[in-house]
Amino acid sequence: MAMVDIHGNVAAHTGERCIAAAGHRTGDGYSVQANLMLRATVWDAMAETYEETSGELAERMMAALEAAEAEGGDIRGRQSAAMVVVNAAPSGQAWQDRLVDLRVDDHPEPLVELRRLLTVRRAYDGWNAAEAMLQGDNLATAKVAAAAARFSEAPDLMPINPEGLFWFGCALVNAGQLDAALPYFRRVYAVQPVWRELIPRLADAGLLPQDVVRLRRLIEL
Repeated sequence: MAMVDIHGNVAAHTGERCIAAAGHRTGDGYSVQANLMLRATVWDAMAETYEETSGELAERMMAALEAAEAEGGDIRGRQSAAMVVVNAAPSGQAWQDRLVDLRVDDHPEPLVELRRLLTVRRAYDGWNAAEAMLQGDNLATAKVAAAAARFSEAPDLMPINPEGLFWFGCALVNAGQLDAALPYFRRVYAVQPVWRELIPRLADAGLLPQDVVRLRRLIEL
């Protein structure tokens, strides 16, 4: 059992009847704990890796889980993994406050899959942040360039998933940046040409400008 409160106070307990190897280690604002481990060095490896890893909480947690596996992990082998991260200050919008909510059930390499899903989540977060920078009228060239730079910083899932490219291209079109959008659509069509068919449907739904000339340029790349 382990708990960390909103002020960073930590409490943990490993019972005498937990199945070896079992134990815990606490630090500033965190606790790691485990039972049924192959070796009694797992939680120390988790703690040290967590402390040495920089970046967002999810990344530090992921690194600690990977360190546990590298140290031997569960004596029964691999099966599942999960991660939840929420905002410390709730906004009242639960779908936004739940920053990371990932789980892998019954998988031969659960941590590898959890790492992949975390990368996917970070990619979508980066894409959304870039699109948000294109909101408003009369965008300055520098702001458009900054949005493109922010988009490029997102973990690169392409060509596996062209969706981020497509929606960022749409955001550029809606911001009046058609020429800047065209390279993104070319990259999408190179992977999945069928996305062309979505262009007129988005225009019909009011999500792209209903301008025949511009729509033709987007489709006939």
